[in-house]
Formats: sequence, structure tokens, C-alpha cells
Amino acid sequence: MVGSALVRRLEAERFTNLLTRDRSHLDLSDESAVAKFFAEARPDIVILAAANVGGIKANNDFPVEFLLDNLRIQNNVIRSAYQTGVRKLLFLGSSCIYPKLAPQPIPESALLTGPLESTNEPYAIAKIAGIKLCQAYTREYGTNFISVMPTNLYGPNDNFDLETSHVLAALLRKAHEAKSRNENKLIVWGTGESRREFLHVDDLAAACLLLLEKYDSAEIINIGSGEDVTIRELAKLVCDVVGFDGELVWDKTKPDGTPRKLLDVTRIRVLGWQPTIPLRKGIEQTHEWFLANWPQK
Repeated sequence: MVGSALVRRLEAERFTNLLTRDRSHLDLSDESAVAKFFAEARPDIVILAAANVGGIKANNDFPVEFLLDNLRIQNNVIRSAYQTGVRKLLFLGSSCIYPKLAPQPIPESALLTGPLESTNEPYAIAKIAGIKLCQAYTREYGTNFISVMPTNLYGPNDNFDLETSHVLAALLRKAHEAKSRNENKLIVWGTGESRREFLHVDDLAAACLLLLEKYDSAEIINIGSGEDVTIRELAKLVCDVVGFDGELVWDKTKPDGTPRKLLDVTRIRVLGWQPTIPLRKGIEQTHEWFLANWPQK
């Protein structure tokens, strides 16, 4: 999802000579394969958007994979970037790196100031390790490796697999299928009271391009919309967009995750960036993409 959005943005800005490899052509967890690619391709700028990601269920079910896979990917790419003289690297982290009970909105300074949310701790630890590795290379070797912390993302090419998807994509698919089956209720995990911030992936891509041009600090920087909603509000909005008018039933035996995650985006706003796609419009666009591309069963 993120990689395709970055390519769309770069092509729209008339950048050429883009080097892309999907997982069928390059296994980023394979150290020798990554080293060979970098040695042959010699990229000038690297955006590390690849990761093993998922929602609460996937994080709960596969903590080993979320920790090890992401450590391997990060270590291989960041090390090879340094070894082949990459001019600048942008590492994409996640808002889950911050403590479960961080101050709201969450400033970049909140990193490592308290315990993490247990449901995504392995993934968060991997991302924190990636941040610290970028900072270590900059401190020891003078690299220009920057680390960006996006909030919850959604948009075209999102993952709609209910076993591994994030909340917005999962709700959209569930609402679509409930409507298609003429069902009168939709079961949603948790209480609906936790709050989340959402950013369309195309807005993220625009922010990343700006940071490549204007940001050279080793200090992490947040990217978010600056607004959040409850999961209950999100579910109602998704159902309204999809056209499902049944009842929302809350499964309170399932976890809510972090109570609230709203990022302080002061630092990136000062650089002149702000999002352009409102949440409802973004969900409408994502729903259209889903209808056109998701296998109908």
C-alpha cells in the first residue's frame, strides 16, 4: 500500500529511474540477496516502506514473526544502504512505537518513556530498533538516514484480509459483506471507545517526498492528520459510506488496544506540509478501489 502510493507520487512529480522490487523479486529478509541488489543497483536514495504488518489479531497471533521478520528486513536494507554509499535513506516506522499511555497528542519526545501496548509490542520493538539503527549509523558514520512515524494508514492497495488487516480496512470489508448478504448486524471488536487517527496513504506519500527534500535530522518526525475519531464513530462512517444500515454489535471480549493514539504533528506542519484528503472522502475512494479490485465471493 505505502510503496505503491510512493511510486504514484514520484511518477506524478516526474521522477524517473525508480528502482522498485516487490517480494517476488527480492526477499528483503535474505541478507545476501539484499547486499547483491544494492551492490548492483547502487541506489542514490532509499525509502524503506517494506514491513510485516497487521492489526491486533495478527500481532497477537504471530509475535515472533512480527519481531524477527521486521528486524531482518531493516537490518539488511539499512546496512546495505550504508555499505553502498546511499546518499539518503527514509525509514518508515509507526505510531505504535510510543508508550500505551503517552501524552496526547503524542510528541516525538515520548519515545521510550513508558511501557508499550502489549498487543503490538513485538512490532513496535522492531520499529524502535530500526529507528535506533538509523540514528546509530548517522552518529557513528555521518549518514543521512531519517526516520518517519506515520499514524494509522489506509487507502488503495490496503490489506482487506480479516485475519491480518487493520481496523479501517477490516470494517470496510465487513460492512460490504454484511450489506451483500442482507445481514442486519455487524460485529465489531472492542468497546468502540478507543480513539484513532487516520491518514490517507497518498497524503503520507506527499509528506515523505517533502521530507526527502527538506528534512535531514536524525530525530524522528511524526506524520498524521492531527485529528482522531472513536472506533465507534469510524464504524458508523464506514457503514454510511458502504450503505450498510444494520446494527453495530460490540464484542467487548476482544481488546481495544491503546486507548488513544493522536500524533503531535507540529514539527512537520512547520515544514509546510498538511493533509489534503478528509477522512470521509478517503474512505469513499478506498471503497471504490475495493469494489473494483477485491475478489468478489
